[in-house]
Order: sequence, then C-alpha cells, then structure tokens
Amino acid sequence: MKRTLIGAVAAITSALVPLAALAEYPERDVRMVVPWGAGGGTDGIVRKVTTLAEESFGGTIYVENIEGGNSATGVGQVMAAKGDGYTLGALTYDSVVTVPWQGMLPSYKMDKLDLIARITSEADAIIVDANSDYQSLDDLLAAAKENPGKVRIGVQNLGGRVHLTLLQLQKLTDTEFKIVSYPGGAAPQKEALLSDEVDVVMTSLGDFANLIEDGTARGLVEFSDAKNPTYDVPTAQEAGVELLNGSFIVIAAPAGTPEDVVAKIEAAYEQAYNSAEFQDWLATIGVTPNWLAGDELDAWADETAQGLFTEMDALVEAGILSK
Repeated sequence: MKRTLIGAVAAITSALVPLAALAEYPERDVRMVVPWGAGGGTDGIVRKVTTLAEESFGGTIYVENIEGGNSATGVGQVMAAKGDGYTLGALTYDSVVTVPWQGMLPSYKMDKLDLIARITSEADAIIVDANSDYQSLDDLLAAAKENPGKVRIGVQNLGGRVHLTLLQLQKLTDTEFKIVSYPGGAAPQKEALLSDEVDVVMTSLGDFANLIEDGTARGLVEFSDAKNPTYDVPTAQEAGVELLNGSFIVIAAPAGTPEDVVAKIEAAYEQAYNSAEFQDWLATIGVTPNWLAGDELDAWADETAQGLFTEMDALVEAGILSK
C-alpha cells in the first residue's frame, strides 16, 4: 500500500512538471546561420569557433550559409525563428548598421535579436595582386588621380560597410575609382582579383588570408590605428589618411531565448574563444580577437550603430552616398 501511494504521488508530480524542465538543452542539432557565402572570412571564422564551441556545448551546431540583401536575408530568418535556442546567427557590420540604416525592410528590427557575444573585429584594408605595380597607398591614389574613374576597385555590396569606407577615402583624398560590386562576400572578390577583373579590392586582410599567406596577394593599407600583429601592412595613419573602419562578428539568437539557454551558448563560445587553438588560428589570418558580452555588448552595438547612422546621413546630405 505504501509503495503504491508513493508511486502514485511520483506519477502525479512527474505529470505536473513541464516537459521543458525535464529535457536538457540541447536535445537536437542547433542551426547557425551565416548570412554570407561559404569560403569568405566571416564563414571561416564562424565555422572555426563553432567547431570548438561544440566540444563543451554538448551537441552539434551546424552552419548554414544564407546569402542576400547585405546579410538581411539570413539574419531575417534568425529574427523570425522561435526563441528556443535551436537557431543562432552570425551578425556583421552590415547586419547591425547598413540594413537598419537603409530601413527598406520593415520587419528587420534589431530588438528581435538577443546579442550573445562579439567574437572578433577587423579593419577594412586595400589588397592587391602580389605582382601589382602599386607598392603603397600613395601609388594607388596617384594612379586614381591621374586616371579618374579608371582604376578598378572591387567591393562587396553597394551601400555596405566597405563601400562606405571607399566613399570616405575618395572624399578625403579627392580621388575617383571605378567601383565594381561583388555581392556575397569575399569569395567572388578573390576570383575577380586573380582573374584581373579588378586592379585592387577593399575588404579585410582576414578575408584574403590564404592568398596573402601563399604570396598571391598583399595588403597596401589597413584602415586601423593599431598595427596588425600578423601582417606587415601600413595603418591608415602611417599612410597619411585619417580613416578608420571595419567589421566584426557577433553571435545572436532570436529575442526571447531563455536566459539559461543563452548562458549555455555564451559559455560554450567563450571557452572556444579563449582556447589556444582559436587564438593561435586568428593570429595566422590577421584577425583581432575582441570578446564582449552582456550589457556591455548591447551598449556597444547601439553606440556603434547610432554613430555611423549620423556619419552616413552626413554623406547623404553631401551628395556622396545614396540611401
């Protein structure tokens, strides 16, 4: 009788406990959306840190590349996903700045996301073929001034971060390049430079790490105020140009994801970030590790976006940038 009573109580208690409380996250594979093409810099970094994060996460996190709309297509899927921890996304500059500023997608709202952690930051740079006649930024600017609109420079999406950096460079140096757009990330830029479709490209050194490492390409300038520890490339200040800009990678989840789930994801990525393997690997591709999480991350993202909105609005008023 006593055993029967205990069993009945246990059964009733078990029935009253929500199933979610009985399950241990994760119960199934987690999708990580990268809103840029496979083979680019963002894709490589996210895949590397995610593979390492799996070691302590207790489950599989698979990467899915969803391109389009300056990252809006992929990030939009993350925003629309259920906040249950089974969809994550990698945000870049365009996700946080360009798309919200353009305001062309009413459904695209940053408050639909919970930011988890910033992983890296990297400055924009100008890169040339190893055999290029341009040995310095001065050489490139001199050619652009001598042949306005003739020197071909490959950027990614028109209206995106790199395009903005280029427009600022033209304004500061009174030059005009022939701008060629290669949407979808760094992979098509690499093909364009190697096939001589363009004379130079503007992206990050990390995006071209493999070509720089094997001697196929080299950097002319990096738009940073700190010397890159991996590559011997002049900073913008060393090249005599007061221009700083670059990208970053932030891991995010749909808004409303349970705090304990976010905490588990953050812990797994932080452990991966701090690993010697990840830190050493970042050094080989010239990307700066730059961890930030919690309220500080939210404040940084808001301040960064608002500051750049003001700067871009000024370029629109000056007739240099279209919105």
